[in-house]
Amino acid sequence: MIKLVDIHKSFGRQKVLDGLTLDIEDGKTTVIIGGSGGGKSVLLKHIIGLLKPDSGQVFVDGVDVASLNDRDLNEIRKKFGMLFQEAALFDSMNVMENVAFPLKEHTGKKEKEIREIVKERLRAVGLTGVEDKMPSELSGGMRKRVGLARAIAMHPQIVLFDEPTTGLDPVMTEAINELIVKTQRRFDLTCVVISHDVQSIFTVGHKIAMLYEGKIIEYGTPEEIKMSSNPVLRQFLSGSLEGPISVINDKAVEIQKSRPQ
Repeated sequence: MIKLVDIHKSFGRQKVLDGLTLDIEDGKTTVIIGGSGGGKSVLLKHIIGLLKPDSGQVFVDGVDVASLNDRDLNEIRKKFGMLFQEAALFDSMNVMENVAFPLKEHTGKKEKEIREIVKERLRAVGLTGVEDKMPSELSGGMRKRVGLARAIAMHPQIVLFDEPTTGLDPVMTEAINELIVKTQRRFDLTCVVISHDVQSIFTVGHKIAMLYEGKIIEYGTPEEIKMSSNPVLRQFLSGSLEGPISVINDKAVEIQKSRPQ
């Protein structure tokens, strides 16, 4: 469904993606892991066409999205749904209006049909009777569920999740993970999940990819990832301070050196 080939992307002198290649399987959930600021969100933006690579190709369903004009890119984006880190609900709209938004913007469906679709999508994520509530009246977990209902409103083929469990307690994190698994199965979705949460990646992922220094350095099933001897991956999964991943950036070293001894 999604294929990234030799992707390079820099912002000024900062190289973020450096020859990244990755195949994302159709009808499966692929979790992309890696350190903060390592390029995971940049990778996600390339998949949906919000960023174009300096070089390389991004294929979605056989089409190179980096070569598309704006009109064709908007068409291919209809294949996607996206759940943002903080759900990104419109504060001025109630739940019904939030979930209905993509249907009103991109389809010619009548109001009654839209309302029925919204209610069905809300039921699919375990919410009923919340259509008239405002985002400010919802808990963090409920906002994530509403965000997911909106992401699947147009029955997309692909759903992108940007840190879906950030800011949630352990119980709600497990509930959202279970919801991702059930939603992927029910709608036969191709899912890409960006996550730092080690427990979550093994719960939701069919495949896991480790991004480090602009490349995918390890890729496999949860079982293969757990058995990997890659030192970068081992350090990331264990949370150890010892290993090839530096926890002190150059700026911090400079500050430390400048302090009087």
